[in-house]
Amino acid sequence: MNKKWQIYQVDNEKVEEIVKKYGINKLLATILVNRNITEEEQINKFLKPKRNDFYDPYKMPDMKIAVQRILKAIQNKEKIIIYGDYDVDGITSVTVLKSFLEERGITVAEYIPNRLEEGYGLNKIAVEEIAKQKYTLMITVDCGISANEEVEYANQLGIETIVTDHHEPGNELPNAIAVVDAKRKDNSYPFRNLAGVGVVFKLIQALSIELNLDEKEYLKYLDIVCIGTISDIVPLVDENRVIVKLGLKLVEQTKNLGLKAILQASGYNKIDSNTISFGVAPRINACGRMGHQEEALKLFLSKNPDEVIELTQKLNEYNKLRQDIEKNIYTDAITQIEKDKLSDKNTIVLMGKNWHHGVIGIVSSKITELYFKPSILLCEEDDYGKGSGRSIPGFDLYEALTECQGSIEKFGGHSMAVGINVKKDKLQEFKEQLEEIAVQKHIEDIVPILKIDMQVSLDDIDKEMVESLNELEPFGEENKMPLFAIKNLKIDSIRALSEGKHLKLTLKDNKNIINAIGFNLGYLSTEYRIGDKIDVVGNLEINNFNGVDNIQINIKDIMKSCLLK
Repeated sequence: MNKKWQIYQVDNEKVEEIVKKYGINKLLATILVNRNITEEEQINKFLKPKRNDFYDPYKMPDMKIAVQRILKAIQNKEKIIIYGDYDVDGITSVTVLKSFLEERGITVAEYIPNRLEEGYGLNKIAVEEIAKQKYTLMITVDCGISANEEVEYANQLGIETIVTDHHEPGNELPNAIAVVDAKRKDNSYPFRNLAGVGVVFKLIQALSIELNLDEKEYLKYLDIVCIGTISDIVPLVDENRVIVKLGLKLVEQTKNLGLKAILQASGYNKIDSNTISFGVAPRINACGRMGHQEEALKLFLSKNPDEVIELTQKLNEYNKLRQDIEKNIYTDAITQIEKDKLSDKNTIVLMGKNWHHGVIGIVSSKITELYFKPSILLCEEDDYGKGSGRSIPGFDLYEALTECQGSIEKFGGHSMAVGINVKKDKLQEFKEQLEEIAVQKHIEDIVPILKIDMQVSLDDIDKEMVESLNELEPFGEENKMPLFAIKNLKIDSIRALSEGKHLKLTLKDNKNIINAIGFNLGYLSTEYRIGDKIDVVGNLEINNFNGVDNIQINIKDIMKSCLLK
């Protein structure tokens, strides 16, 4: 697949100014400038965030109302229930709010819908059950902003609702006591991209201020807040960066037995955003995907070491099951794509029998990444196909689906990810409509762009330089690992690994040699040969093997070198 290489035009004057003022190396200063982090407050918060960098929680819409209503419920000994979501953001949100309130001596119940049976968000059957159990205050976390009907139904049944959420609201807000969401149109809070657990963190911060508690009473939950924030793939800038940078320090010494156990089970030695994204988050998410969301919550709340061991083992088993199911669906999907030559089209829509609801979203992501095309995967159920879709930057999948409503039963989501139901007898019509929209939008002209921070030579690369990049951690959305272009390298060795899946090379210039790895680039082993001159783009990292540190390039793209030497 062709990718466009886009190297930042460096503002050398601004770079030199930052080098002198903050005593950092030119490489870090260049990357900060590339990311438009140039003001003193921005730089300080990015490199060395502090606890007083958190914004005033009372600037968030309806926060004062929410706090007063919760305090009233506490005073009147009302029955309070937290209504959450089944993913990592939702599970950590429930954990933080329930733990904080129970430490204040308040018994709080929780409800997390079953992904496979109830789907996302509030539903009327759950609200009815909550009403039967005489709860009078329901606090939603990581959901509720679009649950207008369900909140109104709760009102009719005598339940008052506080909505805390981070998703985009519709044209009309739910008729709740308070709606705490920084994405509201009337929002004046300085940062609108908190995760759901980030909004909960602001709520317990506000409660702590109102109750005159020491700030450690809410700051101590930053380890759990950090897990949910990284896992929900929100932009790791501004207040999210403060949460994650400080939170990772607490994760290293966490007192939460469940988190400690799952970290050990993940097998990672280093605690960073990568460990959370690929070691912790999949295990927690696997519970919700497999319909056992309560097990993940129990793990975080448990104070019993024996129970924690048992639950951690269950999470590992669910994750292994999820991986096996995912692999099978992926194999089926690739077989369909190759058989029907769907990779020749602009969009990929597939339906399969016995595909698992909780897993097809992950497979859709992988299909989209592999072919760089929007994909929708559907589970065949009776007369319907129900599933998930993922898109590529530059093609708004949600907007496209609004133009296909004649062939769709229902859908929801946003530009890059959707959930969708289609009647089987309308499936072909839907495929054709979506394909036609993609053609009209000239989707074939969209090329993945690699934004390259700097072109370097092997002479520039040493261990100190690569280690200095750790200052930019944690990496994530809107703070990706820096990309470097290195040109005119000679292939010294090349081979495929893992049954042809990955690519392993050694590359050299006139006097230096460096290792390189290209994940999922194994097919290139037959396109290049020893002695070829190539240009590469990738991340620079230190690979520790058998106790020895070696610098390597994690390759993201390769092309034949234009230079002749």
